[in-house]
Amino acid sequence: MGLRIVVLTKHVPNIHSNRTFVDGRVARGAADGSLNELDEHPLEEAVRLLERMSDEERAGSEIVALTMGPAEASDALRRAYQLGADVGVHVLDDALAGSDYLGTAAVLAAAVRRVAQDGPVDLVLAGMAALDGLGSVVPALVAAELGWPQLTNAGALAVADGAARVERDVDGVTEVLEADLPVVVSVNDHINRPRFPNFKLIMAARTKEITTWSLAELDVDTSKVGAAGARTQVLSAEPRPERPPVELHVDNGEGGVALADFLASRGLV
Repeated sequence: MGLRIVVLTKHVPNIHSNRTFVDGRVARGAADGSLNELDEHPLEEAVRLLERMSDEERAGSEIVALTMGPAEASDALRRAYQLGADVGVHVLDDALAGSDYLGTAAVLAAAVRRVAQDGPVDLVLAGMAALDGLGSVVPALVAAELGWPQLTNAGALAVADGAARVERDVDGVTEVLEADLPVVVSVNDHINRPRFPNFKLIMAARTKEITTWSLAELDVDTSKVGAAGARTQVLSAEPRPERPPVELHVDNGEGGVALADFLASRGLV
């Protein structure tokens, strides 16, 4: 019967660039943005799940990459196509600007339900966090919106006999958790090593169609999302402080003392 997998993806700013706030929100632009690096792991895991299946078992399988955000967020879906996604879905609506975690989860869950209109969704996969916010709560919130079980921070994943089984390390202990499909699973960055896309997928991704949905098409109340529906608000923001100048010490026989004094002055020893 195959597996229909939805992978949550996000277009994030380059974490190494200088960030600024505009009207209490991070200024985002297409020039320095990319697919959230941690989202490459659920995409790779989705591909591996299908590769482990026989041709007969794989029939009807599909990997749907799902994102929400401004127009430039489609770049994340282009990258997802390069990594093996079959379908790209972009929730695009001006009313989304300023959405918090709860609003984001509500929209993503609505999009998953819309995807399911074309056939049941068995699995929603997500990364462990988005590198712009590092909240790590969206997968759990999406599961709550859908009313599905959740298996989080998975370091290993197997799907068989209508159930998902994960392993995760917690404080030196390996937990094994299992839940019936459909289920939401978030994976950590140790679960796999994403492959480098081949030339054929890179070229195909440039012209592959992306499905775009508005909030109206998902029957989402715009008052519940965006800045109007957000339950958090940035009241003020300050530029990152300048790094202090580098102190150079020439070891003339007292280098060890200088190093010890430096560490002690910063409470490191």
